[in-house]
Amino acid sequence: MSHKNNLIGTAILFFFIAPQILSQQKLSITVDEAIQLGLKNSKSLHSSSMKVKASSARVSEVTSSRLPSIRFTGVYTRLSKIDPFTIMMPTGPFELSPSILNNYQLKLSLAQPLFTGFRLKSSSEMAEYQLKASEVEFTKDELETAFAVRNAYWSLFKAQEMKKVVDEIVNQMKAHLKDASNLLTQGMLTNNDVLKLQVQLSDVQLKQLEAANGVQLAQVNLNNTLGIQLVSEVEVKSAPQVQMKSEDELPTLLNKAFDKRGELKAADYRAKASESGVTIAKSRWYPEVSLYGNYYYNRPNQRVFPSKDAFKDTWDAGIMVSMDVWNWFATSHQSDQAEAGLAQSLDALGMIKDGISLEVTQNFLNYQQATQKINITKLTVEQADENQRITSEKFKNGVALSSDLIDAEVALLSAKTNYTSALVDLELAKAKLDKSIGE
Repeated sequence: MSHKNNLIGTAILFFFIAPQILSQQKLSITVDEAIQLGLKNSKSLHSSSMKVKASSARVSEVTSSRLPSIRFTGVYTRLSKIDPFTIMMPTGPFELSPSILNNYQLKLSLAQPLFTGFRLKSSSEMAEYQLKASEVEFTKDELETAFAVRNAYWSLFKAQEMKKVVDEIVNQMKAHLKDASNLLTQGMLTNNDVLKLQVQLSDVQLKQLEAANGVQLAQVNLNNTLGIQLVSEVEVKSAPQVQMKSEDELPTLLNKAFDKRGELKAADYRAKASESGVTIAKSRWYPEVSLYGNYYYNRPNQRVFPSKDAFKDTWDAGIMVSMDVWNWFATSHQSDQAEAGLAQSLDALGMIKDGISLEVTQNFLNYQQATQKINITKLTVEQADENQRITSEKFKNGVALSSDLIDAEVALLSAKTNYTSALVDLELAKAKLDKSIGE
């Protein structure tokens, strides 16, 4: 019995602890793997895909309106009782129209539009252009999501690298403080010099706490972007890559952006949809012609005389022509509205193209600047590291002041921080440039 209770207790404990253990498992991924995960779990992308699905259904709906339609109608009516209509004959009263209280009407109708002033054809084209616009907008949303993941991924990398730099400086400061205590014992330093190092160590330890909090915030932001549990731990496997783009690539990048940018394609499709909208508005200037046919199976059938309480079938067919003779210039006003909407769509297309040109140029120049910044900050780190090494040796030998050592440590911390920021800024600049050209 005791063994059984132990098993039950262990199972219950595992039930409560296992989800926490599993939720805190480390996820080691590259930036490309992170993008795939973010695209898979993105709720905004799912919403965008539903817009594409709705637009596709709209195309099918409009297309079906050009095909024959068949409608069935069934009606039952109970009439109040009245005296039947009779006439007097030499042989006696003759019931001419009997009172039939239960009426059944069954009707099967067929309708086929023959000519609608190009309204149905233009409606179909308009729906297809709207579908294409939704599809390219979905591609644009994919790029936006991928960029958001890249941004969050490299922000976590930056926060983690910053923490590594601060941790390294803290360890160095602790070692220097230990050396300073030995020099104080030997009478080679004053107590004020040791206090300066202790104050500097406290300041760096405060930065260490801020860096640790920055890592946690960046981790939560990345988890939210990836659509995974916020408590998950993600290990970044990718490292920034330095790749310079030459100036002669800018015209090529602009042409590529004009070919690939989803919002530009979407604006073009919507402008074409507006053209179809103009045709739809003007369709009311033309007559509409349609073919119709009806099959009746009624009890009683009003076309059968005299009326009998029995099902009788009849049918009719014909061609119907309808046209607005006077509608107070409503068609003209609708046409003006559609043409104004078309002009707005064309203006929007031009503004988007101008905006893309500016965006690509700015991102290209920023990428060049970020690349040049790498070389400068890397050289600064090498100089600061060498200066810190020399100053540290002098301090150990008692020929350098604690203020000199503090200045060297601060300069090294600043140089490494700037270099890490430059690496991440380069990746983000590259990501912005790729997004601006539709990649």
